[in-house]
Amino acid sequence: MTNVANVPEYGQNGDKKPSIRAKIQAMGGFLTNMVLPNIGAFIAWGILTALFIPTGWIPNEQLEQIVGPAITYLLPLLLAYTGGRMIAGQRGAVMGAIGAIGLIVGSDIPMFLGAMIIGPLGGYVIKKFDKLIENRIAAGFEMIVNNFSIGILGFGLMIISYLFIGPVIQSLNEAMTSAIQALVATGFLPLLSIVNEPAKVLFLNNVIDQGIYYPLGLQETVEAGKSIFFTVASNPGPGLGLLLAFTLFGGKIARRTAPGAIVIHFLGGIHELYFPYVLMKPLTIIGMIAGGMSGIAVFSLFDAGLVAGPSPGSIFAYLALTPRGNFLGIISGVLVAAAVTFAVTSVILKLDKNKDEEADFSSSLAKSQSMKAEGKQLMNFSAESADTTNVSKISFACDAGAGSSALGATTFRKKLQKRGITDIEVKHYRIEDVPEHSDIIVVHKNLSDRARMAHDDKRIITIESYLNDPSLDELLDQLEQEKG
Repeated sequence: MTNVANVPEYGQNGDKKPSIRAKIQAMGGFLTNMVLPNIGAFIAWGILTALFIPTGWIPNEQLEQIVGPAITYLLPLLLAYTGGRMIAGQRGAVMGAIGAIGLIVGSDIPMFLGAMIIGPLGGYVIKKFDKLIENRIAAGFEMIVNNFSIGILGFGLMIISYLFIGPVIQSLNEAMTSAIQALVATGFLPLLSIVNEPAKVLFLNNVIDQGIYYPLGLQETVEAGKSIFFTVASNPGPGLGLLLAFTLFGGKIARRTAPGAIVIHFLGGIHELYFPYVLMKPLTIIGMIAGGMSGIAVFSLFDAGLVAGPSPGSIFAYLALTPRGNFLGIISGVLVAAAVTFAVTSVILKLDKNKDEEADFSSSLAKSQSMKAEGKQLMNFSAESADTTNVSKISFACDAGAGSSALGATTFRKKLQKRGITDIEVKHYRIEDVPEHSDIIVVHKNLSDRARMAHDDKRIITIESYLNDPSLDELLDQLEQEKG
């Protein structure tokens, strides 16, 4: 059994730095963790909108009055509160909310983007202040200093937000909205798939969805009761078409694993399940782009949209958030996207003379690096690198900590139990939230840079698939041998 003591650590020689992609992924993860805890509130607002606005299922003038205040005050404040809390705990949360109210009152649009900026900024301000006065407060004066520091700094941030930050963010927001609307007006909205689909496969989907499309979609929903922006990057159709093509025309490994991935992707909404297939055959990204563009074109043709962001991107979430009169357009957009991706991917797979998927899997990291235009070799660890002696906790990690890592942890835990191993804790986390007492961290290869940036002193196993991966099978064998 190989011990990690002989494996060079990340940054040991000072020549391994986090890639730009890893930093962008970290930013996307931060945005996701601001939005994800509040998704329930967004869905609640979406249901309220779908039901009670004049074009809703059961229009109601009285209940409709909740719609405006909820999107103007409740949702931005929740985002700002959560963002501040992520930086500086409860004190940061309060500072974030105080700063956000200045933005909200001083603007004419829902301040989602502003809240996602001012919340973390408020947390950062109070965190720096607390660090500055650490161990300098006289005994007995802690409470008054803590309370008045938030009060005074919060007051200043609130005024600055109202007078300066708010107008700047509103101007930027209006400029970005105008640019996107111009794209819609010219009929070129489907071109967004050229960016969306490769970004999703490279685990940058959260930057796009939570950082751009969700705020734009919510603003448009206020005026129109729905938005196409909620569909441009979350459509489950392209992934369905890709996996169907691999099921019928892929090699031995794909035919065995793709059917199960279809269920989890299309019904469960975990899109990360199809990423390894694209990385294995990078040319299939053409099919994904074609399917994504076709889906957006159909949504546009039917003037279809959703009332809130579907999270996760399941067909069930799509149907639940579809407003009255939009079901034909939404279902058609999903099915057309799946059909186009299936057709294009099938041709690519049939023309592919290389059927050695084992080799494709082992070389997919190098292929993904070329797609990302990065000119350096990422550091890799395999199951052979992990010393399994006295392992008591294994952490599966992913971008948001609630999708592919949850699936991987559950599957791996069941496999351990089948082998009679019950004393190892297996849980899932966002990469930056993995506990310090974790013995082994399991992460997808495309997130390895980011994982080592956050946990450079940990044993990290990089994998291709959270479900069936040779490295996980080898880890299972080693753990069984150790525990036996």
